[in-house]
Amino acid sequence: MTATYYVQDVLSQVKSAINEQQSKVSTSKTLFLHDNAGPHKARATTQSLLELGIQVLSHPAYSPDLAPCEFWLFPILKDWLAGRKFHRIQDLAKAVNSELRTIPEEDFQGPFWKWQM
Repeated sequence: MTATYYVQDVLSQVKSAINEQQSKVSTSKTLFLHDNAGPHKARATTQSLLELGIQVLSHPAYSPDLAPCEFWLFPILKDWLAGRKFHRIQDLAKAVNSELRTIPEEDFQGPFWKWQM
């Protein structure tokens, strides 16, 4: 992934989601937890996040174990994928996306709220 792709494709979807959700939530603050990957630290990304009003939570260098998805999401996907075989990467991606859509939104938000506190 490049910073250009991240800004143009990923953050544009984030912006749409933020606009859609702002009427439903009681806070206007949006927090992001980024690791220290190049696209996340690139000038274009930080500028876009600033323009979107998104606050980035700090992530200490060399601390991949701080990602909340490591503790709950990856084990779910690992168990679900165990023993399944895919002949094409597109089939794997489609199956994972389908499985992710079955997880309630609250389950995604919960670990981040717990981690932040």
